[in-house]
Amino acid sequence: MTIEICAYSLESCINAQAGGAGRIELCGGLGEGGTTPSAGLIEIVRKNIDIQLYVMIRPRGGDFVYDFFEEEIMRKDIDLAKKLGANGVVLGVLTPDGNVDVARTKALVDYAAPLKVTFHRAFDLTPDPMKALKDIIATGAERILTSGQKPSAIQATELLGKLAREADGKIEIMAGGGVNHNNAAELKAAGVHALHLTAKKFRPARQKFFPEGISMAGEIPDEKSVMYSDLELIEAMVQAVSE
Repeated sequence: MTIEICAYSLESCINAQAGGAGRIELCGGLGEGGTTPSAGLIEIVRKNIDIQLYVMIRPRGGDFVYDFFEEEIMRKDIDLAKKLGANGVVLGVLTPDGNVDVARTKALVDYAAPLKVTFHRAFDLTPDPMKALKDIIATGAERILTSGQKPSAIQATELLGKLAREADGKIEIMAGGGVNHNNAAELKAAGVHALHLTAKKFRPARQKFFPEGISMAGEIPDEKSVMYSDLELIEAMVQAVSE
């Protein structure tokens, strides 16, 4: 079973590879749930990492209904991911009513070729998961990242198992959202094909002075901590699905 680490830094990518993960989803924009990482980060990660590298293609935070210019940005970012040696990209487009925009997603999947495509957790915002599964298969994407439309994947083992069965070899189902070494075995038993996690811990920041009452943090507690993917948590995760 492939373990994929969602990483926001070179440090996390190095730990992912050292810990036995098989793939990295490289992102920027931690506070927005993952956006396209910088060209500099993609390049330096590719130079230092041998395992599969999938690059998030998401031009902004917020919803997944994109205008013409945002779609053009996504194409340019796909070009850059190809140039810098990515193995695949991660993307997804929805319609205003929350369904998968098959035509626009397929156009991006085709544009990304020969890179493979993961359809990200926009899947979890769709009104009918089984319809969304069929729609994403029609786009040509190779896998779906999903928490089973619950806050945490472990709350959705029934739906995840159903998705994996219905996928029937046409697409991979990768569980993500609250995944860790304590629930990995149960998720594996549900029948999903891969597991996705950040394996996050926080270490003290290098900066020592911080004024009181000012924070630029979003998802992370504050600027006094630096989130990274922890080597021991990754090793524990790999061990949990290897038994």
